[in-house]
Amino acid sequence: MSTLAKRKPAVELTSVKDMSREDWLDWRRKGIGGSDVAAIMGCSPWGTARDLYYKKKGIKGSLEDEADSSNWVAKEVGHLLEPLVAKIFAVKTGFKPYEIQKMFAHPDYPFMLANVDFFFEFEEDITMPDGTVFPAGTRAILECKTSILHNKEKWEGGAIPVNYEYQGRHYMSVMDVDVVFFACLFSNNENDFVWSYVTRDMGIEEDMIAAQVDFWQNHVEAGVEPPYTEGADLVLQSIRNHFGHPDKDAGEVELTLAFADTLVEYEHLRDKKSKAKKAVDSIDEEMKKIQATIIEEMETSAKATCKGDDGIEFIITNNPILRDDVDKDGLKAQYPQVFEKFVVKKPSSPRFTVKRAKKKAS
Repeated sequence: MSTLAKRKPAVELTSVKDMSREDWLDWRRKGIGGSDVAAIMGCSPWGTARDLYYKKKGIKGSLEDEADSSNWVAKEVGHLLEPLVAKIFAVKTGFKPYEIQKMFAHPDYPFMLANVDFFFEFEEDITMPDGTVFPAGTRAILECKTSILHNKEKWEGGAIPVNYEYQGRHYMSVMDVDVVFFACLFSNNENDFVWSYVTRDMGIEEDMIAAQVDFWQNHVEAGVEPPYTEGADLVLQSIRNHFGHPDKDAGEVELTLAFADTLVEYEHLRDKKSKAKKAVDSIDEEMKKIQATIIEEMETSAKATCKGDDGIEFIITNNPILRDDVDKDGLKAQYPQVFEKFVVKKPSSPRFTVKRAKKKAS
């Protein structure tokens, strides 16, 4: 059974109204905010616990400025549209969100911080479609999000992306509130809008607080980097962001003997992948042969149907796909100055290889 219970209110730390971004970031480094929790819980799509540790310690990665410059517009748009998202939520639900532009801290865990988008109260008893009842006077949190239409499916059926769910649970814990609503806008059309909510779960909250205590005390305060436990792509991106792009002029590194077994395993996996790829390529070739016979029959038609003896009906499409492309050679020949101005080389993922050195003749 949970040991958490209703307790004293959150501690008011400072006003964030008209606070500069630099001051806001300084405050964020003093603790764990709602958007930080997913990284600690291992479910952030954007960063690792190690990345979060670096931010809290004020350690700037080599590619941090590059990353910030590439997504600053999306961040700014999300921030600017929060009032609009709240307004749409109010129109669709009848609830009345309001702001408290202050930063709060948990009364028992002062490193747990909350800077909430909006609050609102239920003015009368409300029964939600799933049967949940919120009595009049119940206080709720509203978090406003924006995203692209491609991500709308992640919110279908009342679902909330798990990284946002942990953000909401963090805010409920800090503010001692029992429900957090999420509203997300996916375009400039109010129909591309969803809202849902999660209620407080003390069991989940205990686990979340324990993870935050461990991260803050045993890593941030102790000055110990947390281990990488996330997916390989996220870890590789974290390493690149911290150290920067590879430099061909940098000195050669001699790995310790402990890496020899790891490299043998890498070779084994590479060979295994190669064999699997050959099998997939063979299957792909057979599928393309069947595809060719069908397209030959369809000629220029983009759609066909076929009914089998067992009642199964197939719908076949062969739709053309058009995409924008740039003739770089033509652009360079006709408009060399424009080419030089706008066509830039950007570092991509480094090409990592492992091969055995030739044995020297004795």
